[in-house]
Amino acid sequence: MTETAKKRAVNVEASEAVEDYVKAIYSLQRQGGEPVSTSALADRLGVTAASASAMVKKLAGMNLVRHLRYHGFVLTPLGRRLALEILRHHRLLELYLAKAFDMPWDQVHAEAEALEHVLSEELEERIAAKLGNPTVDPHGDPIPTRDGAIDEGHTVSLAELELGDRGTFVRVSDSDPAMLRYLSAKRIRPGQVLEVREKQPFGGSLVVRVANREHALGGELARAMQMDRVAGP
Repeated sequence: MTETAKKRAVNVEASEAVEDYVKAIYSLQRQGGEPVSTSALADRLGVTAASASAMVKKLAGMNLVRHLRYHGFVLTPLGRRLALEILRHHRLLELYLAKAFDMPWDQVHAEAEALEHVLSEELEERIAAKLGNPTVDPHGDPIPTRDGAIDEGHTVSLAELELGDRGTFVRVSDSDPAMLRYLSAKRIRPGQVLEVREKQPFGGSLVVRVANREHALGGELARAMQMDRVAGP
């Protein structure tokens, strides 16, 4: 990963490392609330706590994060806007790779991780127009708009549904290719309605019914799958 800075639409020159960090902080804030701790950021990126701490200081100097005394740090409005721009690049690239090259959804993440840093703003807009200005990527994640707006929606994990509950499968993390391959093998995709038929206690596995077939899903996978509850029987 290079440290070459690239000027972005948000009027900040950021290296690939800076872009990776603000994107990771955005994800941690969304998942666990704010503020973010240095240890959580280090775990997310697979770096040492010392490396994470040094980069956070750099981000603060660039006005991309703000420290909250004794609590951690959060993205500034500028940092959030940069993170959303990189997410837009990433998710548009994932969808383009899937649509244009029939690349499996478990492979597009790694390619997009590399390409998101070099994608120009002009090419980004051409890709978006070619795809019809889409709102979600192949994994169901929302694509930020050109102006930095994003609709994360309100979802719950499949693991939070109770026996007999039904929900529409909305999105799943793209970070674990093995999970995505498993779902593909079971022909489970975003947009389908799942019903919980069996549920083991203490975060165990579930059996779900989808498209008139039943499938066993592990607890870790169920926690990664985000659902919209379906009302009624």
